[in-house]
Amino acid sequence: MSESGSAKVYTPNIGEAAKPPPVVLPYPASLFLNRSKRFLALASGHQLEGYLRFLATVTRAQHDTQATLAEVVPPPAEVVTKAVTHGMPPLSRTSFKPDELAETTLDRFLETLAKAELPAEAAAAVKTLQSMTSEQRRTVVKNVLNETIEQDRIAQHVLVLAGLQVHFTRLAAKLDHSALKSVADGICPTCGSRPLASSVVNWPGATNTRFCTCSLCATMWYVVRVKCLLCGSNESINFRLIEGQPDTIKAETCDKCHGYVKIFYQIKDPTLEPLADDVASLGLDILLSEDGWSRGGYNPFLLGY
Repeated sequence: MSESGSAKVYTPNIGEAAKPPPVVLPYPASLFLNRSKRFLALASGHQLEGYLRFLATVTRAQHDTQATLAEVVPPPAEVVTKAVTHGMPPLSRTSFKPDELAETTLDRFLETLAKAELPAEAAAAVKTLQSMTSEQRRTVVKNVLNETIEQDRIAQHVLVLAGLQVHFTRLAAKLDHSALKSVADGICPTCGSRPLASSVVNWPGATNTRFCTCSLCATMWYVVRVKCLLCGSNESINFRLIEGQPDTIKAETCDKCHGYVKIFYQIKDPTLEPLADDVASLGLDILLSEDGWSRGGYNPFLLGY
């Protein structure tokens, strides 16, 4: 890796008190475009340059696909209320069944991506997915949402998840954020997915507070700092980073469960983007893995690593 050195412990500075919103819904009109731009900005000279440029193409295809789609219709208010009342996410990934618009979204995404210049493996995966019957593709959708990943089909699964990100993000954006409630610190209140990572933000009224970003629908939710997102412990929490690298990206490690989730300090560097910078900071994951730590954040674009 271009990032080298050992992980070291970092002592956090919690900062001023704030009253952050519990849930912040995504804005799909710019989300994927911003991710694509960030991947391109990170790519030049990076050890993973080829992959980062490929993901810039994928996220740009996610953005462009939206212009070809009909308006998405969210669940009725009473359905959302019932789910939240029972402590369930209203767009639950575990009970999701693709409707016509979801299938169209995946079709259009693959069509858009097929027009781009792709690595051979990715191009083959696009063709395979396009040749599948609706029933076959539904099986793939079910598997990826249940995190049943087949090692010999990782490229296909990554692309299906990318298409589903478009659909779930558009659905999430249509919800009433005030109707949503926390499910668990490490679970998205909108769709029940795991977080990519968490970020310390510098928003008005929420300075120095932490928000998790959903790996599927991009909803952000508030969680207090210095608390394990995996087991809920607030004891023996440490922050590790690569020595000699900027202190804007760290891993929040928990001695109790021996897991970690990355944390991005957007308050110091507002250009950080959780999904893109998670991929670009893979060197930190490798170092922590070598030391026996288990990654808790979920990133569809890191399934093969």
